[in-house]
Formats: sequence, C-alpha cells, structure tokens
Amino acid sequence: MKAVLATDLSAASEATIENETCLKCLSRIGIEEIHLVTVVPSNVHAGMPGIDFEKRRRKSIRKYERVIEAAGFDVEVHVVRGTPHRRIRGIAETIGASLTVVGSRGKSPLENRVIGSTARNLARTTETPLIVNRIEREADEPSVVRQHLFQRMLYATDFSENARDAFETFSYLRHATQEATLVHVETPKDPEPTADNDSDARLSELAAKLEEWDIETRIEVRQGDPADEILAVEDAVDPTTILVGSRGHSRLRRLLLGSVSEDLVARANGNVMLVPPA
Repeated sequence: MKAVLATDLSAASEATIENETCLKCLSRIGIEEIHLVTVVPSNVHAGMPGIDFEKRRRKSIRKYERVIEAAGFDVEVHVVRGTPHRRIRGIAETIGASLTVVGSRGKSPLENRVIGSTARNLARTTETPLIVNRIEREADEPSVVRQHLFQRMLYATDFSENARDAFETFSYLRHATQEATLVHVETPKDPEPTADNDSDARLSELAAKLEEWDIETRIEVRQGDPADEILAVEDAVDPTTILVGSRGHSRLRRLLLGSVSEDLVARANGNVMLVPPA
C-alpha cells in the first residue's frame, strides 16, 4: 500500500513526519511506500531574482525523507508547483495511493467559516481516503494531538452506501485498532424505526464484525445535529481518530459547504479520517 504525506515544511507539518508513533501506525496497517509531497504555491513567482524555491524546498525536505526511510518505508519525494490541494490530490490519484495524510492545526470557530486551508479543500475534493492529523493549535513547537492514529476509533454512520465504504476500511485498520465506538445520530428527517431499520440493531451487527477481530466495541445512538452529537461523543470517549464517509455522491456535492464531514474536519479535537464515495 502507498500513502501520500503532504507537508508545507512548517513546524506543524513537521510534527506529523517526526512522530515515530504515527509512522508505526501507517506501517501497521500495511503502508510500505510513502510519497512525500510539498507544493510551491502558484502565487510564489519562480522568477524572483536569486531565489529557486523548488531547489530550496527539495533541500529542506531531505531531512524528512531520511526520517521516513529510517522508519523502514520506501520514499519518493515530489516538489511541485501549483495549487496545493489540487497537486496533492493529483499525485495521490496518479500513484494509486490508499491514503493521504495532511497535518492541520485546526481553526477558531470564526475562522472555520473561511475557505482556504489545504486540509479543508482536500476534505471537500479528495478521491482517496484522507487523514487530517491534528496538530497542537497554539504551540510554537507543536506536536501531534494524538500520538496514535488508529488505536481508538470513533466511527460515525448514517447507514448510507458511503458510510459502509468507510466501515470497510476496518479491514486494514484493524491491525492497529484496539477500541472502536460506533455512533449513529437520528434526526427529525429520519423515518420511524422499524424492525428493518432499528439503529441499535444495525450498529450491533457492525460491532459484532469488529469484535470478531478482537476490537473492543461499544455502540451509541443519539438524536440531534449529526456533527454536534458526533463531537459530543468524541469529547466523551477521547478517540484517536474519527472515521466517517465524506457523504457526497458527486464532485459537485463535495464542493458544497456545510457537510457533516467538513464540520468534523474543522471542529474535531483529534484526527479525522474521511473516506470519499467509491
């Protein structure tokens, strides 16, 4: 399996790369080859006198390359120019990556209304499962908020096809997962419960599959706003990563604002793993 690890060479993105536990988690789920990607933004002019931005980035990224090689991965470095989220997404699709990892400090509630960060644009448009690795927000020398990526998973489902696709990632995440909380949020728009669509029963069926893999599993059904309730469960159970389908069924829908997955990327305390529609 291959992964894309995106970096802007900032202290925040360095925290992901230099966290030994995060790299071990990637190895444990079957990642063998990491493509380290850094993008020189299009608005940084190549012709500025005396400055070769690509060369400077390639020199700076070498220490990250050595760290990843020392952890036992094959590494390929991409220093490219363009719009960061588009180039990262394009490289992931070209190499057939199983996973894209990007660090994010998160933002304040006010800033969450502003479009622009690479992590959030990737969350809207990715064609590859995406991990937004949460970095400490205020620290001058930040570290990752959760040392482990997959140890304690919070899986949120609306029982859609896309949510089922997200659940299937446990087929390889299970090698690094010890605990899982499965949550469904009922809303006023949902149909009345019947024997065929009882939320507790459906979650219990999923939990049984995880318990066959020796993953300690609990279920929870809530009522209210999906993003708010999922984040309330995050506060209660302290998972290392929230796992959720990205919900859209087309590129256009994934570009629209206000989806549950986008709210989670912006507001979650820990990591978020998004699985786009097949």
